[in-house]
Amino acid sequence: MFKKVSSAVLGGVVFGLLSTTTMAVEFMDAAWAKQACDAWNKDAILTVKLAQMPENMFDSEGYNWIKNDAGRGYKIITMSRDGCKAPKVQLTISEKDGKAMCTYGGKLDGKKLNMAVDYYMHATDEDWTCMGSGGCGVMGSMMRGKLKFSGPKLEAMKVMDPFASFLKLTGKVTATKTACK
Repeated sequence: MFKKVSSAVLGGVVFGLLSTTTMAVEFMDAAWAKQACDAWNKDAILTVKLAQMPENMFDSEGYNWIKNDAGRGYKIITMSRDGCKAPKVQLTISEKDGKAMCTYGGKLDGKKLNMAVDYYMHATDEDWTCMGSGGCGVMGSMMRGKLKFSGPKLEAMKVMDPFASFLKLTGKVTATKTACK
C-alpha cells in the first residue's frame, strides 16, 4: 500500500511540476501580451487617467489620450525585446464605457501603425526588468536611451504618470526571459 501511495504522490508532484512549466509564458510573447492586456484593465491609472487626462492641458475642448486615435477608435502599442527577432507583441487600447481599455493583447494583428497616435517601444531585457520593477524612472529611461520608442513623444510626456504605470505593468506579468533565438 505504501508503494501505491508514494507512487501516486510522486506522480502528482511530477504532474504539478510539468503543469507549472507549461503554464509559464515567455516575456513579450503572445500569451504574455494577453496577460498584460488583462493587467492593463485592472489598473485604474491606465484605464481612468488615460481616458480623462487632457491631451493638451490648455485645451478647453477636453481632448484626451484615448481619443487621439486618428478617428480609428483605438490606439496600438507594440513592444519588443532588443536583440530578439519577431514576434513583437501588440496591445490595442480602445475607449469603452468612458475608460481606456485594452481590447486585444497578442501577436501583431496586421493593423498598420499610425506613428502620430500609436507607439512602438523596445528595450533590452535588463532595461525592461529595471523599468518593470520601478527601478528606472520613465523620464530617465527615455533620456538615457534605456527605452527606445517611436510615436507621439510629446503626448507621452504629457501622460507621464500613466506611462510610468504602464512600464511597471511590464514587470507585473510573470514571465521567463530566456535568451533570444
